[in-house]
Amino acid sequence: MRIVIALGGNALLRRGEPLTAENQRQNTKIACQQIAKVYPGNELVIAHGNGPQVGLIALQSLSYTDVPSYPLDVLGAESIGMIGYMIMQELGNLLPLETPLATLLSQVEVDKNDPAFLNPTKPIGPVYTKEEAEKLAKEKNWSIAPDNDKYRRVVPSPIPKRIFEIRPVKWLLEKGTVVICAGGGGIPTFYDDDGTLKGVEAVIDKDLCSAVLAKQIAADIFIIATDVSAAFVNWGNPNQQAIKEAHPDTLEKMGFAAGSMGPKVQAAINFARENPGKSAVIGSLADIDDIVKGIAGTKINTSFSTELAYY
Repeated sequence: MRIVIALGGNALLRRGEPLTAENQRQNTKIACQQIAKVYPGNELVIAHGNGPQVGLIALQSLSYTDVPSYPLDVLGAESIGMIGYMIMQELGNLLPLETPLATLLSQVEVDKNDPAFLNPTKPIGPVYTKEEAEKLAKEKNWSIAPDNDKYRRVVPSPIPKRIFEIRPVKWLLEKGTVVICAGGGGIPTFYDDDGTLKGVEAVIDKDLCSAVLAKQIAADIFIIATDVSAAFVNWGNPNQQAIKEAHPDTLEKMGFAAGSMGPKVQAAINFARENPGKSAVIGSLADIDDIVKGIAGTKINTSFSTELAYY
């Protein structure tokens, strides 16, 4: 079975945790211990977030004033290489000796006229108090927005249209390689008026890009791994219920939070609709073995009833 696993940012760096290499390494190791469980007999493609990392690298680049800061698309590529290296090493230590692994930088086409460029919403970097965020926004000309009880820098997040390097992904899978790609939602690029491909200052949502990836490589199942066991109705209330199965039309009407579960649900809806009969699953990385077996997580499929099924 060909499986795309989209790792949530919390799988690599937890909210409020110091953004150190040691913390990221330990979290990556824990994530890979789960992923390794579903390697036997399957083809694996791993995508991941990079919001905290690219934000940190951007901060670090600002501290060196002898040369202008690198643009966000270049810093994104840098963060993707760093994260891919850690995943390759930690997962490689768990899989059979000399299992081939590869990290690919993924250029992702976006529309240069996407409205997202006028309305930054994608949080990157560490969390700040309101006072810290407002000070940094003034000093560095950032856009900032609330993130639960804290604040973070926000940047444009255009809709992904396609991944340019999809053929190398397929070639590597055919040779038995575990592929890490579409990291951080890929590197946002567009064709300029002269026909050349150029990067743009933005960060694409990794779940939406992973859904595009899963479609382009004809994945059998698309897993969005997060820190909760499923998508919930009445989340955070005493009467909350975990959704077991859902038709994409039903989920779309439910209005999940834009800053947390919303993009995950939308990505799952996109994949299910564009791949009738195939499932997208939202669930905990700790349950990934059971998710692949079909007994955990929220499954979204066009073949399901429009009535929600609960655990």
